[in-house]
Amino acid sequence: MTTSSLWDAVVGQELVVRLLQAAVTRPVHAYLFVGRPGVGQIDASRAFAADLLCAASPEADATEIRRRVAIDVHPDVVNVERVGAFITVEQASEITRLSMASPTEGPRKVIVVHDMHLVRDAGAALLKTIEEPPPSCVFVLLADAMSPELSTIASRCVPVEFTALSDDTIVSTPVAEGIDGDRASAAVGMAGGRLDRARVLATDTGFGDRIRLWQAAPRRLDGAGATVAEVVDELLEAVDASALPLKAVHERELKELSEREKVTGTRGSGRTQLVQRHKREARRYRTDELRAGLSALAGEYRDRLFADPNGRETEQTMAALDALATAGQALTFNGNERLTLQVLMGKLDSVYSS
Repeated sequence: MTTSSLWDAVVGQELVVRLLQAAVTRPVHAYLFVGRPGVGQIDASRAFAADLLCAASPEADATEIRRRVAIDVHPDVVNVERVGAFITVEQASEITRLSMASPTEGPRKVIVVHDMHLVRDAGAALLKTIEEPPPSCVFVLLADAMSPELSTIASRCVPVEFTALSDDTIVSTPVAEGIDGDRASAAVGMAGGRLDRARVLATDTGFGDRIRLWQAAPRRLDGAGATVAEVVDELLEAVDASALPLKAVHERELKELSEREKVTGTRGSGRTQLVQRHKREARRYRTDELRAGLSALAGEYRDRLFADPNGRETEQTMAALDALATAGQALTFNGNERLTLQVLMGKLDSVYSS
């Protein structure tokens, strides 16, 4: 695997790629990648981390380093994700501990911290660590946006801004990868500006049926709690089914890893890191699917509002949209899916039956 192949995954961010590639030979202690989800931050963090490790160990096998970084199994690239609604002070202590530990294979390690916009009270605990990490450690912080809690940490980092991708870029990239143009175009509207999501939707034949299931949900409500439970069960079953293609990819990667372990032995194979990456991807995939359903449902209510902005049901429609926004926020912060959807459906039922 060559360096270009990792950077090639970072689409539509040419300025960012040039900046980071130039920084590899003399990196600073911390970089802050800021941009909406799905526009290249994670791919860029992998490519940058791989180049940083290769530059620090010119005698090492660069192809092997990049291969392992690409699938998140290199021990000297540590991915840290929040375990709750926000990055906690306890997690901040763990990040500090990780930064102080010596690299495993070479003279450098890279710590990638996801969702830094949700740092909150942990920001103060992390400030000193990120400002002055050991010489062997480089931080790459990923954030969807600049939050007030992040501003002080941001002043200690090199900021790297990832711009929104155009619809043309989101369509042309899957097409270049062999996906039908009509399917790629149809995926753009539901991808929310995310190339990773567009790639998934363009090859997902069941996505349209799942969206229609979400759109039809309010019309099935009849004031009975049993109906709410039934509707939510069906929606969650559809979300489970949506992850089957991703599950197949994960099973294939684990099988390939097992085959490599038979040849090289299990030591240093990266199985733990690979399983952790699979969990992260599955969690993001599920969140994306839930957001897509809520977005489709909100679209139904917005269409109703635009069609009759002064109608007698305007107040109920606005209440429904508020309930959808609240549900989306709860799911973003790792809320209980079933309970969140049951509360939502109860509200959608009540606003039109009251």
